[in-house]
Amino acid sequence: MVKPRRFLKSEAALTDSLRRLAAVPRGSALVAGIGDDCAIFRPPNSREDLLFTTDLLVEDTHFRRATHRAADIGWKALARGLSDIAAMGGDPCFCLVSLALAPWCDAAWVNGFFRGLLLQAGHAGTVLAGGDLSHGATVVCDVVVCGAVPRSRALRRDGAHAGDAIYVSGALGGSALGLATGRGKAWRRHLRPEPRLALGRFLRETVRATAAMDLSDGLSLDLARLSKASGLGAEISPPPVWRGATLAQALHGGEDYELLFTAPPRTPVPAAFENIPLTRIGVMRRQNPGRVTMAGKPLVPGGYDHFLAR
Repeated sequence: MVKPRRFLKSEAALTDSLRRLAAVPRGSALVAGIGDDCAIFRPPNSREDLLFTTDLLVEDTHFRRATHRAADIGWKALARGLSDIAAMGGDPCFCLVSLALAPWCDAAWVNGFFRGLLLQAGHAGTVLAGGDLSHGATVVCDVVVCGAVPRSRALRRDGAHAGDAIYVSGALGGSALGLATGRGKAWRRHLRPEPRLALGRFLRETVRATAAMDLSDGLSLDLARLSKASGLGAEISPPPVWRGATLAQALHGGEDYELLFTAPPRTPVPAAFENIPLTRIGVMRRQNPGRVTMAGKPLVPGGYDHFLAR
């Protein structure tokens, strides 16, 4: 008798299982492994910690060739990893790109892809150091980004304290609106996100944020992740919404690549940084880890989950 197929419950469940299986051994130079925006590696006698992140970009999951130009795909492929470096308050050093090409890809598409990726690299002050090329049924791209941060100063998800204020940068829901409409500033927002690298450094150096992460899968899901990592709950008000977007898109849409961060309640956080609004939306509470409420009601995580979305 054939046993029924066991479907994965969720991305979070799989990640938790892998974290248990791949526990970091005592005495390892790996300071933080699975579960944050980046892994943190501490070279012996170094004044800096190294940050490593990897992101997959898969055809028909993250982009469609009918609607996304090659240069936009290349830009976004790198921007996603750079956003993880920004969330940790780091500086990018270099990137590695592995690209599997589908039968429909031609030289013009490949050149466009790397033009977009290298344009983003130039804006961020990082370099393409190598990678791998292959072929497959569809386009699959994996980008590894290495960054650096002063020793023991990386911003992590697990550093928030009860009573800390919760902030977000920018307005949320623009990428989801762009994906839904395919036009205007929101569409460009979806195609070419801007990693908040300078803001991440500002949060680490000046604000002294207690925890941070980037908003890649939606505020409702990402805030629950940060809260759970910190062993706390969160209470928020509705966040700032991109003009024309819905509150649901702002809460659950994902791919905004803004920064979510916490800071002690008396910390003077400015209203904006380099014309990017910084909005206080709530407070961390000593309650069930990962529980988020908005306007007094439970906010069920509704962001993008690769396995629940299948």
